[in-house]
Amino acid sequence: MTLTRSTIEEKAEEYAEEEPLYPVEQEAIETYPAAFVDGEFGFRDAEWVVQWHYRRFLGAYPDREHREGEARFGENDRAAVREAVVDAANADALDVRIEHLTELRGVDLSVASAFLQFIDPERYVAVDRRTWDALWEAGELDDPYPDSLSVEEYRRFLDTCRAVADEHDADCWTLYRALWRLGSEDR
Repeated sequence: MTLTRSTIEEKAEEYAEEEPLYPVEQEAIETYPAAFVDGEFGFRDAEWVVQWHYRRFLGAYPDREHREGEARFGENDRAAVREAVVDAANADALDVRIEHLTELRGVDLSVASAFLQFIDPERYVAVDRRTWDALWEAGELDDPYPDSLSVEEYRRFLDTCRAVADEHDADCWTLYRALWRLGSEDR
């Protein structure tokens, strides 16, 4: 499979029509960036990102695993969550953004990437096996999804996403939606 502008547009539109979480995702994409930068959000907004990370798979994560991830996040002090998200939203470097987020219980690199997507959807794409493998199967990444994702591997994924988006005149949010749909076709 080769990624083309028409494929990206078609799959992103299919995502909007078929994915049940799309309406609330779109609202979050429109409202969370400013809210996270300014600190004008409640704990439930941050918690929603964690829930979205697991629940967008609609059953692919065992219930126990996603409940445990969400429960670990719920153990965080509310002020610590606000501080970590605001600090991540206002940091310049990817490593620093990830460091702030992964200091929270229940936030690994994949969950942190979900936060980054909602902090700055024009520059960040949430990473997981499905989106990574869509790029890999398109020949855009050299290796399949790693067993344990590192910051450097996320940076490579992100750089690839940005290059593909630029090449096909798409934004990162549109590319994410296309990759999600493409990643579901072989599963």
